[in-house]
Formats: sequence, structure tokens, C-alpha cells
Amino acid sequence: MTETINEVSKRDFHGEENLPSNSSEGKVKETMHNDFWDHLKEQLTATPPDFSCALELLKEIKEILLSLLLPRQNRLRSEIEEALDMELIKQEAEHGALDVPYLSKYILNMMTLLCAPVRDEAVQKLENITDPVRLLRGIFQVLGLMKMDMVNYTIQSLQPHLQEHSIQLERAKFQEQLNKQPSLLDHTTKWLTQAAADLSTPPSAALDPPDSSNVAGPAPSEAASNSEPLSPTMVLSQGFLNLLLWDPENEEFPETLLMDRTRLQDLESQLHQLTILASVLLVASSFSGSVLFGSPQFVDKLKRITKSLMEEFKTRPEEAMKTVSEQVSQEIHQSLKTMGLAALSSENTSSLTGQLENIAKKENCVRSVIDQRIHLFLKCCLVLGVQRSLLDLPGGLTLIEAELAELGQKFVNLTHNNQQVFGPYYTEILKTLVSPAQALSAKVESL
Repeated sequence: MTETINEVSKRDFHGEENLPSNSSEGKVKETMHNDFWDHLKEQLTATPPDFSCALELLKEIKEILLSLLLPRQNRLRSEIEEALDMELIKQEAEHGALDVPYLSKYILNMMTLLCAPVRDEAVQKLENITDPVRLLRGIFQVLGLMKMDMVNYTIQSLQPHLQEHSIQLERAKFQEQLNKQPSLLDHTTKWLTQAAADLSTPPSAALDPPDSSNVAGPAPSEAASNSEPLSPTMVLSQGFLNLLLWDPENEEFPETLLMDRTRLQDLESQLHQLTILASVLLVASSFSGSVLFGSPQFVDKLKRITKSLMEEFKTRPEEAMKTVSEQVSQEIHQSLKTMGLAALSSENTSSLTGQLENIAKKENCVRSVIDQRIHLFLKCCLVLGVQRSLLDLPGGLTLIEAELAELGQKFVNLTHNNQQVFGPYYTEILKTLVSPAQALSAKVESL
């Protein structure tokens, strides 16, 4: 019976097993599980009561409670050992003097003390259970959740140490390669040198769409960035942004980012898709007004239309945008009709579809402005963080705020992890690219 007790208690400890309820194995295990608790009930209601199974369960409960303690909690460990002294409890059971209410209350009190706040309600519900079998079953289920909480807490506690170890290991491997191949940082140096040159070159006047009122002016951070003195952080941020515009034919990819190249390409693809999406929404909003675009459902419908054709856009942009223009125009027409608003004139409809189709061209002015402003947003994310950058979104991007937040967080995480490993190498390179005054503070840390 001990083996059966262990198996059943483990089922309650870990929760129901991931077996289909209609599978043969699942039905057999469920039957055995219920049979055990029925058997326990028979033992406890017998005259005199048989506590053999209950004692085994109490022993396991004790072991689980002890496993939830931290190494420094010696006083609680001694208290549990004393209160749940299995030899003494066994003797009490044999003499019919087992104080079940006391043991139950003690176990629940200890669970309340050891559980995370999120489990308080579950433990409190157990206090209202008077049936001993239901109570024991409930205790095992909640202890299982508490054990998982402890595992998660342990993992979170170890994560910084594991991450630091991983950083040191990766850096040591790179240093070992650098010792054998002194030119290993040549491409990285060239990459950062180009970023510094980009920042030193006066920016060209950005092209605006014919109706510039549809796209708000540069965010304050954009205007300020042009007058700031060159700094290591700015150069590195520009370097990371340049990676999202990397020419696939250019084989001089920074050595320190080779492991991240695939993920950077994925981010570049996502950025391109958001540029097209925001451009479509911007053009559509200029024809349909704030009434339609005040409806989240309407905006989501236009997003789904555009996103569904992104794959086709990669190989046949003109055909894809022609389909988008037709479907968007139809959706606007239908929504205006449903809301009892005036339909678009044939002239406006023709202009709408024409402007949407023009988004397929790389030199399209709306597309160019949106692209620049998404890059500006990502630059702000590197310096200010994602949440602060979302508070000051450049014009034309508010309708894709959620998508931008996801893109920005991925980009920040990637660059942060890369800097954790290769920051010391960037520091030495950047000292040669910025002014002596700035070089004094050129130690590169996570942005």
C-alpha cells in the first residue's frame, strides 16, 4: 500500500497528469486515484479507525513542508520535526489518542506561514473542510502548488548568477579566439566607425508627404538628438540601428554580433512589416476621418487585411498593395454606409487606392517618413527604455503602439544581452572614436 500512497500523493502533488480524459491510460489512472481515496475513507471510518494510510500521507506532508524551508530557517525546521514526530504520532494512533484536529490545524497554519500570498485563499478554503479525506486531498493539491512556487522562486533567484556565468563564459571564449586572431574585431571597429560618421554628418532634410498635417512633426527627442555632442552611447545606439538596415551582400558583419544575426534579420523583417502597416493606416485615416478610426474593431480589421498579405508583399509588392487597396477601400465604404455617413466620392476613392498602391514603392514619401520614425522610436528605446519611448511616439505611429512595444522590447533585449558580453570591447573601440572629454566616460554599460 505504501507504493500506492506514494503514487497517489504524487498525482495530487503535481496536479492531474497530462493525459486525455478519454484515453484508456487516463481512465485507469483516474480510477486508481479515486479508489485510493475511497480506501482511505473506509479505513478512517472503520471501528476502530485504521490510520496506516493516513500516517503515510502525514509523513509525506511533513517531508514536503520541510522541503519548502530555506536553509536558514532552522527554528521552523525543528518545530516541524517536533510537531510532526512520526514515531509519536504512530504511538498515539495505536492507542486511539491521535489528535486529528490539532494536526490538521498545525499543518494548515504552517502552510499559511510558508505559502506565497497568491496561495492564501486556497489555504483558507481548506480550513472550512471538515471531512478528513477531502482535507488531506486538498492539502496535497495546495502543497503541490506551493512546491512549484518554490521551484520558480529558486530559478528566479539563480537566474542572475547563471546569466553572469554565461556572460563570463561567452566573453572568455571570444577572448580566446581574439588571442589567436588579433584581427577578429576589425569588422566591429569598422561598424562603430561608420556609426560615428553617420552621427557626425548633418542629417538631410526628411521628405514629408504632400499633406504634412497627416504626419505630426518630429518628436522633441528627435530634434534634440541632432544638437547633442557625440557620446559612446549615441554611437553604439546608432550602430545597432544600422544593423537593421544591413546590406545582405555586405559580408563585413560585426564579429561580436554574428550569433545574433538571424534574430536581427527577423527584427528587420518585423520593422519592414510595421512600416507598411503604419503607412496603410495613415493613408486610410486621412480619407476616412476620426469617426471610423475611433473604432478599435475597424482599425483591427484593416490591420488583419494588411498583415494577411505581408508574405506576398515580399515577392510581389505591387500585386499585394493592389489587393490591400481594394480591400481597405471596400471596408471603408462598407463601414461608412453602416454608420450612416456620407460615402467617399469616386474621386476620393480613386485617390485612396492610388496612394495605397504607391506604398509598394520604396521611395514612397509616406513610407519613408514612417520608416524614419520607427527607427527614431527604436533609438529612443535604446536610450530611454520602451515604456518611456511609448509616451512620446512620433506622429503616425500611435495606431501600431502595441506592435511597436513588442518590436522595441525585442530590440532592447537583444542589444542589452550583447552589451553584457562585449561591452568591454566596445569601450576600447569607442575611446578612439569620441572626443577625449567623452572618452573619459566611455565605459559601455547596458543602455
